[in-house]
Amino acid sequence: MTPDPQPNSASDPTSATLDDFHSADPPMLRCLELARVAAETELPILILGESGAGKTLLARAIHNSSTRQKGPFIAFNAAALSDTLLDSQLFGHERGAFTGAQKTVKGKFELAHNGTLFIDEIADMSSSAQSKILRAVEYGEFERLGSDSLRRADVRLISATHLPLHQLIGAGRFRRDLFYRISGITVTIPALRARPRDLPLLIATEIAAASRRLGKQIKGLDSVASERLITYSWPGNLRELSRVIHTAVALTRTEIIPAEALLTQESFSPFTLDQAETLSPTAIATGKGDNHQSLQAVERQHILRILEQVGGNKRRAAKALGISRSTLDRKLV
Repeated sequence: MTPDPQPNSASDPTSATLDDFHSADPPMLRCLELARVAAETELPILILGESGAGKTLLARAIHNSSTRQKGPFIAFNAAALSDTLLDSQLFGHERGAFTGAQKTVKGKFELAHNGTLFIDEIADMSSSAQSKILRAVEYGEFERLGSDSLRRADVRLISATHLPLHQLIGAGRFRRDLFYRISGITVTIPALRARPRDLPLLIATEIAAASRRLGKQIKGLDSVASERLITYSWPGNLRELSRVIHTAVALTRTEIIPAEALLTQESFSPFTLDQAETLSPTAIATGKGDNHQSLQAVERQHILRILEQVGGNKRRAAKALGISRSTLDRKLV
């Protein structure tokens, strides 16, 4: 996925600094300004934002712009892990600490020594895990699973979540003391729908990246496709934008992406019958139109093409189209 905030000059997103990130929208400008302030400090940072908004890439850019840039950047996703697995992943384990532990393994906290540890979805941690993170962040101390020996690590913590932490604190699901410890500076990444000025450049960058990856020469979008992308609400943010554009480039057979190649969550609903009737099966692939296809025929051809792309696997096709398997079967009748 092309990261966001979008680095305009760095060819490798993992090496991008905050100087490579630009925006024309006030919410994103405020986010980047605060991120630059945060990078100059050693304070723990909390990044808030919807899923797919680019929290991991912003965390990495903050690290690359800080005095710890020569140290490691270790990323860890805390979602859906049992306490034992989370303990092992974060703090490591000794040989024999649990069934299958055949050797001693360092945890993320230890690996991040003299660098940055990024914990994504920190609000998904259990209360027990939260207390251990609190001690590790507060004192720099931790224990490997299966060991009583205290170890130390000099780690700068960046945390992120898409969940409303204040509500979780009020419900007793997130420790208030941990919140105060991890939120030295809080940075909020705006949703993509709040960045209308940035959207054209982000779309163009994604098209260029997908074209290079697939060895194509895509020059742009037809007018209907362009309007759909600009007016779409992007509930999946940049992750969805990347998927939609890369799929569209893969499906396009000419230099211009047609609207029918855009597989958003609203792939079919934005079309009117008049728009659809001007597009033949050939038009779906080439961007050229005639006057012989109904909306149902265009839709069916579109689904058949996706089925061909995924080797006839209906489950994968339904996922790519953003519809259920039963809906896919009904549309093919």
